[in-house]
Amino acid sequence: MNYRHAFHAGNFADCAKHALLLWLLDALKRKPAPFFVLDTHAGVGRYDLIGGGAARTGEWRDGIARLLHDTPPPLQRYVEAVSAVGAAGEFIYPGSPLLIYQALRETDRLGCCELHPDDAAALRALFRGESQAGVHRRDGYEAVRALLPPRERRGLVLIDPPYEAAGEFERVIGALKDGAGRFNHGIYAAWYPIKHRAPVTTFLEAVQWTGLRDVVAAELWLRRPIDPAVLNGCGLLVRNPPHGFEAAAQDILAALAHRLGGPDAGSAVLRVTDE
Repeated sequence: MNYRHAFHAGNFADCAKHALLLWLLDALKRKPAPFFVLDTHAGVGRYDLIGGGAARTGEWRDGIARLLHDTPPPLQRYVEAVSAVGAAGEFIYPGSPLLIYQALRETDRLGCCELHPDDAAALRALFRGESQAGVHRRDGYEAVRALLPPRERRGLVLIDPPYEAAGEFERVIGALKDGAGRFNHGIYAAWYPIKHRAPVTTFLEAVQWTGLRDVVAAELWLRRPIDPAVLNGCGLLVRNPPHGFEAAAQDILAALAHRLGGPDAGSAVLRVTDE
C-alpha cells in the first residue's frame, strides 16, 4: 500500500512496459472478435509529470522525455499514444489503464483493479460514465480468480505489481497458474524489475517448473544488473505471445536501450518455455 506509481510515471520501465503492451493490444485487434483486458494493478490512470509526484523524482526526464522528438520507428506507436493525452499546456503521462482504454474498439472491455483507496477513487473518476471500463477496488491477484474467464473468448491480463513485498515473484507465478486454470488461451503479460540477476534467474526457472507453455521474457537494462538497491532494468514475461511478438519486442527494446541507456545498456528476448 505504500507504493505510489505517480513518482515513477514515464520512467524507462514504463516506456518498455507500455510500448510492448500496445503492441500486444494491436495484435489482438487483428481479429474482429471482441476481447477483454484485465489490469490487475492499475494505479490512477493518468499522471501529471510537471505538477504531480513525478516532478519530485524527475525519472520521466530520462524516460519518455527522451523519446518525444526524433522518435525511433519501433517506438512511434507508443509515443503517439502518450502524446494524445492531455490538453494544451499539460504534460500528462497515461498509465496502463488509460493506454489500454484508448486502444479498445467499441466491442472490447477493460477491467481495472486497484487496492489503494485514493487511487481507486481517482480511477473511478477517470472512467466515470464509460461503459467499456469497469473499476474494482480489490486485490489484483484475487481478481484473476474472480474475473476470469471473461464472457469474451479472447483477452489479455496485465500483471504489474510494485514488488515491494517479499514473495512478489511467487505471487505472480501463482496468478499465472490461476489464470491458466481459468482462461488458458488468454495472453498474460507480467512486468518484473531487474535489480540484480539472481532473483530474476530464480523467477524464470520457477516459471519453467510450473509446466506453463509458450512463455517468453522481454528484457531491457540500462546498467549492469549487479546492484540490488537500484532498478537497473525490467522485463515483461509474456505467456501465449501473438505471432511476431518476439521480433517486434527485440526492435522495441533495442531502440529503448539505444536512446535511454549508456554503454552498458542492452536488451534481450528469451524463450522461457517452448510452445
